[in-house]
Amino acid sequence: MKEKLLNIFKIIFAAGLVTAVALNYDTLSNLDVRSLISAAGGTAAAVAVILGVYFIKSLAFVVPASLVYIAVGMAFNTPTAMIINTVGIMIEITATYIMGRFLGKDAVEKKLSSTKAGKKLLSMEQKNKNIAVFVIRFTGIPIDISSLFMGAFDFKFVPYFFLSLAGILPRVLLLTAVGDGFYNLIPMKYLLAAVIVIVPAAVAAAVIKSVVSKKRAVHDSPETSESKNI
Repeated sequence: MKEKLLNIFKIIFAAGLVTAVALNYDTLSNLDVRSLISAAGGTAAAVAVILGVYFIKSLAFVVPASLVYIAVGMAFNTPTAMIINTVGIMIEITATYIMGRFLGKDAVEKKLSSTKAGKKLLSMEQKNKNIAVFVIRFTGIPIDISSLFMGAFDFKFVPYFFLSLAGILPRVLLLTAVGDGFYNLIPMKYLLAAVIVIVPAAVAAAVIKSVVSKKRAVHDSPETSESKNI
């Protein structure tokens, strides 16, 4: 009986969330974070508003992430903005992970299978989960969709949390540091393209170089040379 009631509640929750997002799609997808910060009336209130936006973003999936990072970078000095955005990312990846655990594998799998990004995630499910977490964060798959997937498919929270931060924060902090200067000088489409392509490519290159170096070190080790001679 309890399981049936829980399943009913899950259905109601999911349906209510989808309805709320659908009814407010235009507002959420065009959210003006700078205006919200300006209207907050104080630093503490502004920080609370931003963290609230991150929480809403974790549930709604349609709030433009990059514009949030940049808006925070414009509103605060760079170190403060980076701290705020880091805390916001922590809230976001935790809330969506918990939602994935709550909704369960079947419901999330059904939702993901209808999207291209979701299909990519499902194809990674059988791979090493820790490696998958790090790779997913560099594939351009939205943070919230991938966090939902990882929660539903029983990824361990602690490695998920820290590997997610390692994968997400480089581009978040870069966009935060951009602030008003580059935002006004470079069209947003070019800026986002650079972040999406260059940062993951640089990290991927570093990882590949490290793996190749380790393989060469093993190959050139005295033990390997001796075994070859034998």
